[in-house]
Amino acid sequence: MTAPATQTHNNAGDIARVLVEALPYIRRFNGKTVVIKYGGNVMSDDYLKSGFARDVVLMKLVGMNPVVVHGGGPQIASLLERIGKETKFVEGMRVTDSETMDVVEMVLGGLVNKEIVNLINTHGGNAIGLSGKDGQMIRARKLVFNMNKPELEVSEIIDIGHVGEVESIDTAVVEMLINGDFIPVIAPIGVGEDGQSYNINADLVAAKLAQVLQAEKLIMLTNTPGLLDANSNVLTGLQVAEVQRLIDNGVIHGGMLPKINAAVDAVNAGVGSVQIIDGRVEHAVLLEVFTDQGIGTLIYRDKRPAHLR
Repeated sequence: MTAPATQTHNNAGDIARVLVEALPYIRRFNGKTVVIKYGGNVMSDDYLKSGFARDVVLMKLVGMNPVVVHGGGPQIASLLERIGKETKFVEGMRVTDSETMDVVEMVLGGLVNKEIVNLINTHGGNAIGLSGKDGQMIRARKLVFNMNKPELEVSEIIDIGHVGEVESIDTAVVEMLINGDFIPVIAPIGVGEDGQSYNINADLVAAKLAQVLQAEKLIMLTNTPGLLDANSNVLTGLQVAEVQRLIDNGVIHGGMLPKINAAVDAVNAGVGSVQIIDGRVEHAVLLEVFTDQGIGTLIYRDKRPAHLR
């Protein structure tokens, strides 16, 4: 059945307005690198996963250079449970012994990474999956965790196993893929000087990668609408100095702190801006990149970029 002419015209007008609104952003970001940290609920919902893949393909087709860094905590936990391996956490960080590290590599570098690559390719993209160990791209060092206890005069050093932090990133492989018109999809696993594998927080890897690539934008997908104030309202735009005040006042705390600190480090190191957006929103990445209003929280350095909301 054919839709009424007035309805068709109205829909056409809406579509035209969306395309016109996107045009300056397509022009502005043409040839620019955008690092996307992909994680949270969007990785467990088939519809959202498919939408994310289409978003990334569209970004590439209009001339942007998306680079995806993904997490996979829930998938790791699920496999560990299935094999009867107990999971322990210290201050929110997974204790990763050698057996657990094998599972981490299997899930992040295998199952999750290849699923993302396949989805992007199914929707018309050319994605290639990488582990940070490939080409020694991500050099890592063991994360030293200090636990402060009131009853102790000095902090206690806790060994949480194969958990690392980024020492350096060699972007040669990533840049080769970008120049070859591919979409890199990176698992946050690093390698130490001793050849040991290390599991690294995906937010930290994405932020560091954005720095060394001098990306125009870093987008972090989360399970929240963005950074919230004390009244649970979304803070849409923040200078670095404002972010520090929110940390000092306790508004930003707990699990959000590492993500925010990584975002601030990225902006201070030259990344154009960082957006923390809700991955549960359909086509969240496109809404952030190509619309005037955008979504989530924008973090920038000293002066709000003229091309951003």
